[in-house]
Amino acid sequence: MDTISRENNSILPIAGVLVGVLALLLSGVALVKLSSANRAIDGLKESMTKLDAVEAEARSATNAAEQAKSAADNANRGISSLQSSSNQAFQSVAVELGNLKAELEKIHAPKAAAGKGEKAPAVAGEGEYIVKAGDTGMKIAKANGVSIEDLKSVNPGVNWSGLKVGQKVKLPKK
Repeated sequence: MDTISRENNSILPIAGVLVGVLALLLSGVALVKLSSANRAIDGLKESMTKLDAVEAEARSATNAAEQAKSAADNANRGISSLQSSSNQAFQSVAVELGNLKAELEKIHAPKAAAGKGEKAPAVAGEGEYIVKAGDTGMKIAKANGVSIEDLKSVNPGVNWSGLKVGQKVKLPKK
């Protein structure tokens, strides 16, 4: 044995052991803290992964919204174009209808002028009646003092719901 060990009764070896134990304890605490930090980092990694997925979904939704807006804008332009062409077509039809109405008025004007001079309808033969505007089977029967059934029986081929002005109807004997 060496002389230093025998003669030295100092507390240096005890202090060394204490420092070693303390270092061992501190390294154990550090290991526990490191493990806890690693678990927290793993949790953060999972959160980051979820956050990345949410971000990707948000980008996808934004792109879809932009595409939908673009499609809606295109549809609105198409609707406006269709509305414009429909309006033009309706205006064209309205002009043509006005022209047709004017031509019909020209055709009917001589007949109306001839009718203005006469106060009574065209002369009917004996036992006949000439239908005027607004006449119905019931009006004709009342005006001539006969029943509607008798009037219909002597005129089997007459369409009473579609009487025409100028049409001749036979009158039953009273």
